[in-house]
Amino acid sequence: QVQPVESGGGLVQAGGSLRLSCAASGNSITMAWYRQAPGKQRELVADISRSGRTVYLDSVKGRFTISGDIAKNTVYLQMNSLKVEDTGVYSCAATTLVGRTWGQGTQVTVSS
Repeated sequence: QVQPVESGGGLVQAGGSLRLSCAASGNSITMAWYRQAPGKQRELVADISRSGRTVYLDSVKGRFTISGDIAKNTVYLQMNSLKVEDTGVYSCAATTLVGRTWGQGTQVTVSS
């Protein structure tokens, strides 16, 4: 299974938008976006399964949307109304029957 590759991070002002993309390989069951802010633990931002079921971190509900084609190992994260506290390294994770693989991450910085 090849390591997922993320793209789309960057610097944006508060209130702005960014769209992250992730491409993986293998037979993914679910794909997810995690983030880690400086000095904090990594947290699950959003998850999507092959059935289309989605799960969101409470603080991003209504602002972020996860989408993609899990069968094709592709997932996106549309982030709107970004806040300074959304700053962090966003990593894509692809889960298969044999385990989970992680991307290297992409930096998202939201300025005030």
